Amino acid sequence: MSGSVVSVRDLHTRFGEAMVHRGLNLEIERGEMVSLVGGSGSGKTTLLRQMVGLLSPTRGEILLFGEPLFGGGVERERALRRRFGVLFQHGALFSAFSVFDNIAFPLRELKRFDEATIHDLVMLKLDMVELLPRHAWLTPAELSGGMIKRVALARALALEPELLLLDEPTAGLDPDRSDSFVRLIRMLGGELGLTVVLVTHDLDTLASLSTRVAVLAEQHIVAYGALDAIMQMDHPFVRNFFLSERGVRALQTSGQH
Repeated sequence: MSGSVVSVRDLHTRFGEAMVHRGLNLEIERGEMVSLVGGSGSGKTTLLRQMVGLLSPTRGEILLFGEPLFGGGVERERALRRRFGVLFQHGALFSAFSVFDNIAFPLRELKRFDEATIHDLVMLKLDMVELLPRHAWLTPAELSGGMIKRVALARALALEPELLLLDEPTAGLDPDRSDSFVRLIRMLGGELGLTVVLVTHDLDTLASLSTRVAVLAEQHIVAYGALDAIMQMDHPFVRNFFLSERGVRALQTSGQH
């Protein structure tokens, strides 16, 4: 049994003739906040989707909490999936559902709670993401971009997961809303003892949240460590991403450089 929350071992991913990952390895320990960065088309989101079982690798294995994602029967797989939550880039809320019903969805699917308990749990999750009870009765079409992210985060946390996976969590948000959402993730991560894995291209988000950074290039993880150590690497992607004028400015603002 691995002590890691996420273990990716000798992962190979091929789509037709295109090889996306080749011999990729990654170990994420409990309580870490790991940012996964890489160039466009490097396979970051593909890797995130493999970590939650939405895509299968061509070869290799992914373990969550020391257990394989697939196999061992439906009940074992369901129990494992309840231990993580996912926030997709655009929220992926059900447009025909109210905010309340979106957050209640995973609770109802579990078939363990009566409606009174579900109501209390939904209101608790709304409060956790700093939304008001009246927001529960709005539809996604009535929400701002920042509110959509918060509702999606509340739904991801509905089953009290140990692992939270985020795909571009601040994409589409203005700087103030982005900063506010990052503070919320950092606060909840600490309070709930979450392990967090995020795909991001936003340097402010990365610098504010990451305990470690994984750099995906050349079809595998070419660097994995604290941000300061990553920035010392002599690698083309690292230079272009972190040491460009924009990158240095963002990292200076966050106090990381």
